[in-house]
Amino acid sequence: MAAAVCQGARQRRADRAAAGDGKRLGLGSARPLVGRAFLRGLKERQRMNREETIHAAARLRGEGRGEEALRLLKELADDAADDAELEYQLAWTHDSLGLEREAVPHYERALSLGLGPEDDAGARLGLGSTLRTLGRYAEARELLEASAQRYPERAEFRVFLAMALYNEGDAARAMELLLRELADSSSAAGVQEYARAIRFYADKLDQVW
Repeated sequence: MAAAVCQGARQRRADRAAAGDGKRLGLGSARPLVGRAFLRGLKERQRMNREETIHAAARLRGEGRGEEALRLLKELADDAADDAELEYQLAWTHDSLGLEREAVPHYERALSLGLGPEDDAGARLGLGSTLRTLGRYAEARELLEASAQRYPERAEFRVFLAMALYNEGDAARAMELLLRELADSSSAAGVQEYARAIRFYADKLDQVW
């Protein structure tokens, strides 16, 4: 009996020692596990709230309620850092409200943080167009030229590049881009009938025959 009691006492001491070691290692209690599970759930809820807020802001902007959209996005930005998508939405919404100067740094941050291809193209076009409207023609042209090379399948870059070229005084190249784009993409029967001639004359507008 005494041996059994001693053995039981030794086992309890061993259990307590093991528990102490476990606590020092952060393994001996269910509390940290519960804490981690709670934090994971909290992060997931925050992620969902972020996505829902961005979608709601985009919907409001589409409905012409840009100021409400901007308010939502700014509230979200107070608790977010280094969020490329949010920066892009802020840029887009500022732009839609005619706040071009305020939009520029958001476009720039979004692009520097990195976006998916679709949003990257949209942010590049938005920034290029905004820089042009602010009179920053050289910057607009450089960005739109690089973007047209990056996304050759997107005709919109060549059209906006033509605008920037015109503003820089290069009307001949601007017209060439637009005429080639017209010949390549117009569905008008008459344009298509003369598409070959349009392409031929696109870079020869000052030539006298």
